[in-house]
Amino acid sequence: MKTIEVVAAIIKHDNKIFVTRRSYGEFENMWEFPGGKMEMGETREEALIREIKEELELDIDISKYLTTVEYDYSTFHLTMHCFICTISGGKLQLNAHNDAKWTTLDELDKLNWVPADILVIEKLKQRT
Repeated sequence: MKTIEVVAAIIKHDNKIFVTRRSYGEFENMWEFPGGKMEMGETREEALIREIKEELELDIDISKYLTTVEYDYSTFHLTMHCFICTISGGKLQLNAHNDAKWTTLDELDKLNWVPADILVIEKLKQRT
């Protein structure tokens, strides 16, 4: 089974967390933390900054590493490195998503999540 290595941003502001809803693929219309695949030669942080700029046209500051989750989907194994971030600039444009919103930690459970991201929510709750 192939492994896909990705990075994800848990963007926080005033006790709210920014979440996005996928607009394509197997998990269309499911919520996720924004991010994407790492490219050859990139650090995790470089990949995350690039992906958020590409997907959302936002600039971010990475505050700290949160966790790495491992998840087996039916056709691949996912390794996802997650970082707590803040927005430092840019103007939101949804290039890879069909919705985005700010939500509280308590409200996260009410959303229909991409499976691996549920593990990230569990880590967030443990750290809060």
